[in-house]
Amino acid sequence: MTQIQARERASVDDALAAVANDLAGEFRLQPLLEKILRSAVELLGCHSGSLCLIDQVSHTYRKEIDLDEGCQTGMVFSLEEGCTGAVARAGKPVIFERYGQVRNGHIRPDEPRYGRAVIGVPITVRTSMIGACIVFAATDEQRFGAADAQLLQRFATHAAIAIANSRLHEEASERAKAAAVASERERSMLEVHDSIGRGLATVALRIAEAHAAVSHGEDPLPALTQAQQAAQETMNSGRRAVWGLGPAGLAGRPLEESIGLELEWVQATSDLAATFRVFGDRQPLSRNVETQVLRIVQESLTNVVQHARASGVRVGLVYGSDGIAVIVEDDGCGFDPDKGRRQGVGLPGLVARAAQVGGRVRIDSTPGWGTRIRADLPYRAALSGVAESPRLRVVLVHPLPAMRAGLVRMLDASEPGVQVVAEVADVGPAVEAVRLLRPDVVLVGTRLPGAGGPELVAALRASAASAGVVAVIDPGTPESELRDWAAAGVRGFVQADVDAMTLGRAVIGVARGDVLVFGGMLAQLGGLPAVDADRLTGREVEVRSLLEQGLADKQIASRLGISVKTVEKHVSAILRKGGVRSRTELLARA
Repeated sequence: MTQIQARERASVDDALAAVANDLAGEFRLQPLLEKILRSAVELLGCHSGSLCLIDQVSHTYRKEIDLDEGCQTGMVFSLEEGCTGAVARAGKPVIFERYGQVRNGHIRPDEPRYGRAVIGVPITVRTSMIGACIVFAATDEQRFGAADAQLLQRFATHAAIAIANSRLHEEASERAKAAAVASERERSMLEVHDSIGRGLATVALRIAEAHAAVSHGEDPLPALTQAQQAAQETMNSGRRAVWGLGPAGLAGRPLEESIGLELEWVQATSDLAATFRVFGDRQPLSRNVETQVLRIVQESLTNVVQHARASGVRVGLVYGSDGIAVIVEDDGCGFDPDKGRRQGVGLPGLVARAAQVGGRVRIDSTPGWGTRIRADLPYRAALSGVAESPRLRVVLVHPLPAMRAGLVRMLDASEPGVQVVAEVADVGPAVEAVRLLRPDVVLVGTRLPGAGGPELVAALRASAASAGVVAVIDPGTPESELRDWAAAGVRGFVQADVDAMTLGRAVIGVARGDVLVFGGMLAQLGGLPAVDADRLTGREVEVRSLLEQGLADKQIASRLGISVKTVEKHVSAILRKGGVRSRTELLARA
């Protein structure tokens, strides 16, 4: 390869990598298709082109993107017309030395491009042609060849991935919205049922106590007073449900709007005068911090309504230089803070909530003089002193659209730190996506057509050696194939009916370098191969036993009370004495 050819190849790879990065973070179709077409046109040394989507049912195509070609974006034409029609009829790339050779073309003879060359390639998803990429020569002398068609086809492949991903995410988004509405409705009904049911049970018990007191000649007033309080709290719970202020809290609303609704609830359920103020320049909060701020406000206001006997309450949010402060003040009866903590009027919960995100709570109260609660929290959660890390990148490979959509939704729900950067259905696009996107984990179905387990894993690891592969075991996969996958270097196995938590654990664990096998997979693979027990130490026998249960190194270390490093040493000894090179090979040789 000459230096000029090497530079040209590097330029092509850079352009494809840039397009791939856009595919990873953008699911709006128009910007993606324009970026793909513009990159292809520039690499071919041209200025104009179009990208069209084909509707085989109506025998038409629609111009989605039109670069310097007469502003025909959005127009619909018959497949008997234009270069896109020629591509659709041929079912493969077409090259014309002059646009005038195109049947029923759209460029007039007096336009410069009428006498120039034009090239078109199909955009295909699996076996269906869904569109075409068209590029016009920049000069009368420019000609297109097989190498140009091959280059343009690579960009058409990225366009196919973009279109498929956009459609999948649109469908998944609609399903997610419908499911969220149904889930929220069900959650609200269960919440109302549980809270009111518990309240009514408390009322019934207190009334029973009052009856018992009367029958024994005792004063029933204390029990009746408690029954009245329980009834009032139950009524408040019902009102909260009507106002939409259950535990879901934010429910997609801004923090300040949610706090405002809390104060409306206070005014609707009591005679309190409530005010709310915001100070400082608003700053973005992480989801965890935002949730804990609202929970602290909710619990503080509940204490005020139920215990303070106050006439007014004030809530303030203060955006500072390095964090947010939430302040709740009332003019009620006050209390002894030490006694209040021991009696548990919600104060320990406030302290625990703030501590969860690296914050702190200060409570100032004097009997007869009201109460002031101040919680100071960072803008970003600092759980266990660990800063928020970049999201893990995952490429998902599975032939079934419903499975892909389901796995994406499960990962979104269980692991906010995981981002699915590409979803593909075929072997070729999968290898290309892994090569360009360099994911941390590849989640792949074991029944993918077109390649066996060892060949596919080898191709994926050749594209990105650092990516861990997690196999989703589809129904009907023979045991022999699973052993082949294990021997090829797959670091994790999950079954097709995996739950969201287990799926998330598998992806996170494999990204960390663990080897994970969940469910009944060890038994399905025959367990670990036999090793002469006399050659293993007592501790190695214990470690091996936990390996057979599918535990990861950290879990084994916790179970045995030893360090992870020590576990790794024992595992290495077990592998050495068993004559195998990896834990996956242990499974493969079982």
